[in-house]
Amino acid sequence: MNELFERGLTEYEKGDYFEAHEAWEDLWSDYNFDDRIFVQGLIQLAVSFVHLGNGNMIGAKNLLKKPNSIEMQLVEGKFKTFSAQWSFDVLSDDACKVALSMDFEFDSFFIDTAAEKLLMSSANS
Repeated sequence: MNELFERGLTEYEKGDYFEAHEAWEDLWSDYNFDDRIFVQGLIQLAVSFVHLGNGNMIGAKNLLKKPNSIEMQLVEGKFKTFSAQWSFDVLSDDACKVALSMDFEFDSFFIDTAAEKLLMSSANS
């Protein structure tokens, strides 16, 4: 189980979003674990990047909806605390600025393992 998760992280860091999606989807579909929703979000994020990379803006827009912002609060899960906000600012007809602001403490192996790699990789790309 951990091997699939780590493989997804490695592929994501390399920019091979399709293979990251494949590894995480195998994890999500083959195992029952507490962080399934988190992994499902990673799968959707990776697929969105695949669509964007292929120039499929319709596919990307279907996964990444068009609101001005999305606010998230912890309902239940492995986080001790969690709140976040995605904001989407239109720059032109074919460009927008996307920002993510997060405040959290986590206590999950998967999230702990992924947080530094995923967040640093995303912040630096």
